Amino acid sequence: MKKLLLAAASAMALTATPAFAQDTILAGNLIADASEGASGPATIIVDKGRIVSITPGLDAPRQGTVYDLSDKTVMPGMIDMHVHLSGDPSGEFWRSATTPFEWNTVLGVKNARITLEAGFTTVRDVGSRGQHSVFALRRGTAEWVIPGPRIIAAGPSLAIIGGHGDVNGFLPEINEALDRGYNCTGPTECAAKVRLASQNGSDLIKITATGGVLSQQGRGLGAHFTLEEMKAIVDTAASLGINVAAHAHGARGIELAAEAGVSTIEHGTFADEAALEVMAENGTYFVPTLLAFRGVSEMMAEGAYTPVVNAKIREVMPQVGKPIRMAIEMGVPIAYGTDAGVFDHGRNAEELQMLVDAGMSPQGAIESATLVAARALGMENEIGRIAVGYSADIIAFDGDPYADVTVLEDVDWVMVRGRTLADSAND
Repeated sequence: MKKLLLAAASAMALTATPAFAQDTILAGNLIADASEGASGPATIIVDKGRIVSITPGLDAPRQGTVYDLSDKTVMPGMIDMHVHLSGDPSGEFWRSATTPFEWNTVLGVKNARITLEAGFTTVRDVGSRGQHSVFALRRGTAEWVIPGPRIIAAGPSLAIIGGHGDVNGFLPEINEALDRGYNCTGPTECAAKVRLASQNGSDLIKITATGGVLSQQGRGLGAHFTLEEMKAIVDTAASLGINVAAHAHGARGIELAAEAGVSTIEHGTFADEAALEVMAENGTYFVPTLLAFRGVSEMMAEGAYTPVVNAKIREVMPQVGKPIRMAIEMGVPIAYGTDAGVFDHGRNAEELQMLVDAGMSPQGAIESATLVAARALGMENEIGRIAVGYSADIIAFDGDPYADVTVLEDVDWVMVRGRTLADSAND
């Protein structure tokens, strides 16, 4: 019995959340709020994972471990609203029939660290390739068992039968065997699937409101769910205190999803004036994921995809980024998201320059990855700024991102919830 108790105590010691240290950060040029620009040198004190003081200059009293970033620009950690941590890019759709869910968790551990190293301290994972594997990742990074960003996790997507997000491309009996149990038809069944997802740990609901590019369903990119089905999903999610993110490419599918009350439109490729008007009226956030299209274009050139997928890529590529200027003019908030997992994880910051090329100002792009994304998550009092009381999610790098956003593609130092990668090595 004594040996069993000792073994249990050892296991708890290995998995317990490590104690926080008090830290001092010497910032060479502080961007505390992306909408206000840089304010010069500052001293930041962090205690128990939170920012407790910010003092102009570098001469304030120092406490605990001192991180000398006096030659760096320091700003809030970035937020990616659209990632898939439990998968790597591949056109081999058949792997879903041969890959155990445990492998997706292994990939997620790798990708969580890579994402954090890239300067992204919070991500929203909107579709787990390993069924519920992302929930284990969420706990692992929260308890610092593995290094990685804060994870807001949807888990499996809700889809129509045979639509984007469902299993396609196999013999009927294989499609049925691989069914994940989150497809639905009609408002009642769709509401039930929302409750199932919530029961199993989803922080939000992800639906595939239209066809998609990388699936083997070849029925185009138009609307999938009916308005009544989407309203049932949104209303049920709201009753459980969670939001809905809608993958949507076609204009009418975007419009229906926004009318139903989803919180975010993912991709929004063919958004037109009518669709954007509904989004603006409902306060729906636009998550463009422009980098996804760069990634699929690169892989298409390498011959990675099937003819079904290639045809859809050719359909969307001329449209990529076109709705951005109109969305800005119409007051639709743009929240940063990339679709990492469609391309290699760690490239997330490339989206910034793509947003600028599509019509955003550098400041607007930086705000989208901090302030706006935090608001879209309902976490604007927790993340997205460097402010007293906020989570200590902080990055450092060389250069001025307002002059050149690409400097954020090379982040030198990262802290998330008061911990650094050095802490993971020492625990």
